[in-house]
Amino acid sequence: MAPEAPGAMPANSSDPAAHAPPHQSAHNAAHGQGSFYALALGAVGVVFGDIGTSPLYSMREALSHARGETANPEIAVLGVVSLVLWTLTLFVTIKYVVFFMRADNKGEGGTLALMALAQKALGRTTGKRSAAIFLLGVIGASLFYGDGIITPAISVLSAVEGLKDAPGVGHLFTPYILPISGVILIALFLVQSKGTHRVAALFGPVMVLWFLILGGLGIIHLADDFSIFRAINPAYGFLFLRENGLVGFVILGSVFLAVTGAEALYADMGHFGKKPIQAAWLYLSFPCLALNYLGQGAMVLQHPETRHNPFWEMVPQIAYWPILVFATAATVIASQAVITGAFSMTQQAVQLGLLPRIDIKRTSETQAGQIFVPSVNTLLMLGVLVLLVIFQSSHRLAAAYGIAVTGAMFVDTLLAYVVLRLVWKWNHLQTFALLVPLALLDMVFIAANLLKVPDGAWMPLAFGGVLVMIMWTWNRGAKILAEKTRRDSVPLVDLMEILAARQPHRAPGTAIFLTSDTEMTPVALMHNLKHNKVLHEKNVILTVRTAESPRLPEDSRVAIERISDDFKKVTVFYGFMESPNLPKALAVCRKQGLKFDIMSTSFFLGRRSIVPSAHSGMPLWQDRLFIFLMKNAANPTDFFKIPPGRVVELGAQVTV
Repeated sequence: MAPEAPGAMPANSSDPAAHAPPHQSAHNAAHGQGSFYALALGAVGVVFGDIGTSPLYSMREALSHARGETANPEIAVLGVVSLVLWTLTLFVTIKYVVFFMRADNKGEGGTLALMALAQKALGRTTGKRSAAIFLLGVIGASLFYGDGIITPAISVLSAVEGLKDAPGVGHLFTPYILPISGVILIALFLVQSKGTHRVAALFGPVMVLWFLILGGLGIIHLADDFSIFRAINPAYGFLFLRENGLVGFVILGSVFLAVTGAEALYADMGHFGKKPIQAAWLYLSFPCLALNYLGQGAMVLQHPETRHNPFWEMVPQIAYWPILVFATAATVIASQAVITGAFSMTQQAVQLGLLPRIDIKRTSETQAGQIFVPSVNTLLMLGVLVLLVIFQSSHRLAAAYGIAVTGAMFVDTLLAYVVLRLVWKWNHLQTFALLVPLALLDMVFIAANLLKVPDGAWMPLAFGGVLVMIMWTWNRGAKILAEKTRRDSVPLVDLMEILAARQPHRAPGTAIFLTSDTEMTPVALMHNLKHNKVLHEKNVILTVRTAESPRLPEDSRVAIERISDDFKKVTVFYGFMESPNLPKALAVCRKQGLKFDIMSTSFFLGRRSIVPSAHSGMPLWQDRLFIFLMKNAANPTDFFKIPPGRVVELGAQVTV
């Protein structure tokens, strides 16, 4: 038996955000009690963990492909460092920090927030343009999840592999690299239920020290060869690519490893706010990363034999163990960025109707964007552990890494076109001047990373493809089911006429019937009249709508419409980053003159037993997938925070 969808649909013209009075932005409301510096510290801990651990393996991978393939080793080093520095500058600083973080949806970022903003700008038209925006959002979200299972594995494994080179005892640890990595990752996923704000409070200071270590190591080795500063000139990057041809193109895929995690800046914006993230990047993370890459390059110029593992070669033996501990801690934190991003993405997907209801727990009373999604946490943990077993080294994992990130970034660029043109009101020249170069860069890196497909990059693409199919099936199936239910239902106005002519027996109290269609009679109400032949004294037709804004103020939470003396329509609105709580929302109705005594109120839910049909509008296998998703959706009683003792469920069989 599958529960009837009681709302939780994307808002339409009744979206209160369209006519609500100006209100406080979401991230101000979420973080008003935290200081700017505390939020910036938390951002360093959660948002920059992934990109902050890239120096462990990105230069190693890029230089390993260049080894022996170029007649000029000096140009190889200068070229790789130049490409890394300018990739950080163009993709992270200019694309995300300067421009894309301005394209926030009431403080929230990420692909789905950008999709909602673009759809709102288009007016949620039913034409091909709106469908294309929807499909892009689904693809971008799916690729983000594909990246999410690789990041923890490669980050932690690359640090723990430093045990192999530990002075004097490295050979003793070599057989235990995988088990140690597995234990660390399991511990990380288990601690997620404690909440992002607690994790950030612990991780922030550690990551600040880690970035200072990165910068310090870079400064120490700059003296090896100060000519490394020539790499700031992008001409060396172009020269290197020209001299190496196809090999240089392959190296671009490894260079891109330096910016994996950049999308987390955007996806986690709702957790910490725009300004703290921007300040943390510009004043700490970016300078320290640039110094470290320059230091690695200077060291390799002076000592070419260190190119096989430049990060660990630059660590002084006296500081090896402390830095190894910090590196391991930093890679654990690197995983945090994509985990919290996956939680945020999941909540948005559920509220926007892309995924079935999933249990989502709030972990902070004051910071609204901080949540924990147990099922996603478990699936990510299992996926990461499977990757450890399959690939077994960070070098092999690097072959699978990057394609999902580049794809998600390209989707962001395409969605940004609508925002720039319709929201920011840029003209064509301005829009193309910004987005065409970024799109070309995205496509170059996508092509470079596609060369990794035979070596493992197929895995995140396959994972993302499965998620695209799940989201598409759920969205399409929900629409078909809603259309069929509407055809089989009686219009509410017709029911009012029937009840006026023939009054059923009345029961004391209030009955609330949850439905997704306010114009038709809810299935539970029809069954109550048909089988129980009873009607409560007061009846409420309640619908939950998801607005295209992340959060809504309480004065825009509910809308009440009178149908008759004993029937009223109540529409409860939530932003796509909010978790529904119907009893709390109904308390808001008091201000509008509609009072509820929860102890004399019954909630009626329709439960539908779904039967697959060859003529549903979807292939039979997709029908079965949709039925599976419905059966495993979170119980609406729990999802909407309804007191279990006040719920009555009435069922029916429906084909899709």
